[in-house]
Amino acid sequence: MTSEDLEQVLAWRNHPEVRRFMYTTHEISLDEHRYWFERTNRDPNTHLRIYEKDSEAVGFVNVSRTRSPEIADWGFYVSPAAPKGIGGSLGSEALNFSFNELKLHKLCGQALGFNERSIAFHKRLGFIEEGRLREQHFDGKNYHDVVCFGLLASEWQPQEVK
Repeated sequence: MTSEDLEQVLAWRNHPEVRRFMYTTHEISLDEHRYWFERTNRDPNTHLRIYEKDSEAVGFVNVSRTRSPEIADWGFYVSPAAPKGIGGSLGSEALNFSFNELKLHKLCGQALGFNERSIAFHKRLGFIEEGRLREQHFDGKNYHDVVCFGLLASEWQPQEVK
């Protein structure tokens, strides 16, 4: 991801169908987004990636090594206008990057308990549900469970990206 991608990624992130599944659900300003990018992009343990299909940007992936050099967390979303099914290839590409290039031992993910699509997506990619943090997130109105996932390099089944 480069600074040239900021406005497009912000438009995806602020889309109501993306934003409602995030921990932070307010509409993010361009200044706030720029500050996040400048701070995050300087961190050598964070990898911000744009996923392209047929030379068109259709998704965003963030892989952050915060626990140790071998264990990372990931987050992702696709463009609301992306073709149906693009998430599978984005996920495969992100896992290839995480385990082949970054040489991670483990990749961790989280989904809000009501985000059934993300929960099913993690499981399709081979992630194991490792726990559920009950009523861990408050969105300003309601408390929600957070579902925690993990995928070890030894469990990962490399897939060809379509």
